[in-house]
Amino acid sequence: MSFVHLHTHSHYSLLDGLPKIDNLILYAKELGMPALALTDHGVMYGIVEFYQKAKEAGIKPILGVEAYVARDGRHKKRPRIDIRPYHLILLAKNEEGYKNLLTLTTKAHLEGFYYKPRIDFELLKKYSKGLICLTACLNGQVPREIASGSLEEAEKTILNYQELFGKENYFLELQDHPKTEKQGLVNKHLIEFSNKLGAPLVATNDIHYLKKEDDRIQDILLCIQTQKKVEDKDRMSLLDFDLSMKLPQDMKKIFSDTPEAIENTVKIAEMCNVEIELGKTKLPYFQVPDKLSDMDYLKKLCFEGLEKRFKDNKDDPEVTERLDYEMGVIEKTGFASYFLIVADFVNWAKDNGIVVGPGRGSAAGSLISYLLNITDIDPLKYDLLFERFLNPERISMPDIDLDFTDTRRDEVLQYVKKKYGDDRVAQIITFGTMAARAAIRDAGRVLGYPYDYCDRAAKMIPLGKNMKEAIEINSELKLFYEGDEQAKVLLDSAKKLEGVARHSSTHACGVVITKEPLNNYTPCQFSTRGDEEIITQYEMHAIEDLGLLKMDFLGLSNLTIIENALEIIEAVYGKKMDIGKIPMDDKKTFELLQKAQTIGVFQLESG
Repeated sequence: MSFVHLHTHSHYSLLDGLPKIDNLILYAKELGMPALALTDHGVMYGIVEFYQKAKEAGIKPILGVEAYVARDGRHKKRPRIDIRPYHLILLAKNEEGYKNLLTLTTKAHLEGFYYKPRIDFELLKKYSKGLICLTACLNGQVPREIASGSLEEAEKTILNYQELFGKENYFLELQDHPKTEKQGLVNKHLIEFSNKLGAPLVATNDIHYLKKEDDRIQDILLCIQTQKKVEDKDRMSLLDFDLSMKLPQDMKKIFSDTPEAIENTVKIAEMCNVEIELGKTKLPYFQVPDKLSDMDYLKKLCFEGLEKRFKDNKDDPEVTERLDYEMGVIEKTGFASYFLIVADFVNWAKDNGIVVGPGRGSAAGSLISYLLNITDIDPLKYDLLFERFLNPERISMPDIDLDFTDTRRDEVLQYVKKKYGDDRVAQIITFGTMAARAAIRDAGRVLGYPYDYCDRAAKMIPLGKNMKEAIEINSELKLFYEGDEQAKVLLDSAKKLEGVARHSSTHACGVVITKEPLNNYTPCQFSTRGDEEIITQYEMHAIEDLGLLKMDFLGLSNLTIIENALEIIEAVYGKKMDIGKIPMDDKKTFELLQKAQTIGVFQLESG
């Protein structure tokens, strides 16, 4: 009889789940599990990475979320402890269920956020198709009603959810985490309700760390989150709970009285069959005038660009052959609309007096980028390779990094939102993880060690090295680690914390533009800056793997300096300058560079 863990939290559950996705999957594989579920609290941050890595390991990924359900509607905000939201486990059975999960998670953040991202019964009614529902831990509605003695209410709740999801998709969840009578009482009544109402049971295991001995590290992580010390008496602790990934044989033994609850873990895994489409390009729709095809319109713009950029030698074989070659590659790869989209907003920015960088990276090797006014560097003059940018042998989405004046970058972003729709353009989330030095300082503070002691240990870690590497290469650190028991505890704790996601923020420049509304591809939330800016919950690599158009809109202060200088020159001298026409061999500029007086000059301002 196989067993499947239906409840896990990855390290993307910020400062809550300790195990990294790689470790979760590796351990599940060691235990011979056919499938594994990921259900982070209120978010889906790690879903794409989990899906990819589980598939690679030959483990079936079950995609889910542990949702927060508001008691009296997601729009009501009452600061009372007795109306904390209920927990509810939702798992995607198929593509429709997965899309409903994306929508529910997005709406929980954008419509129901109050301390936690909350959904409600109204939303569940609308987006319940393709989902399997589990009653969750002791914080679920049914367990809470049972624990408070409201058995009639609990029965009514079960019947409501059975009607909503269908009897075959609603499971009563048995757990064995806390060392309290409450869990035993809840399990007893859930078994009775199962017999009475025909609701299937399922045994689950809420995982916050992999092995039992990791409970102390999880406790330290919780202290970091709540800004407490291990010795504090009045703090939250989960040490009374075993939240490790229990062995299948242990789960079978614990739930030996209800073998169907174990069998149902495999049954649920078999019911869940989601395929996320990866690697297929999904470019947004670009409105082309005169009923032309994307390719024909691109050619038209390129020929207009030839007239401007190569007035006297537009028929030069070197130019025409290069243009024909690039056109052929773009036609073959199907990226015509990509160039039209980029050219549109770059030229809008330039027409509105926003200084745009001349082009950086491999995009400067494209003649078409130069003809469309995206870049200002002639690749033929400087013998730049197109294949570095777009290679017909290794087809991947082109990547043009764009620099704008930092004070006006948001204007360009607003233009793109207006053109494609607010619900189709967003900035991208990024996650800060604990580096070795920070992990030492955090662990030391929580353990109550003196600051100087932890600081000395942290400074022994060479920059850019992880804990394991540092101990191997730094003899002083190795001696410190092996010769001092307190140091061993500190460094071992920090080693386990290293790489855990600590916080989320908005990526400095990443922007995604989608063909359909964003929540068809990624869950969204408000940015962590506290404004109304919407960001994706999937990070940059996941966005790229989904085949979505990801652009880098970088705001550069030195472009703002250039923009201000141009305005001052025009105001004082009445001279309108075009920075694209400044000579590349200006003697005074080179003299300045030779003196290294280049503070504030992008990429020349430091050693």
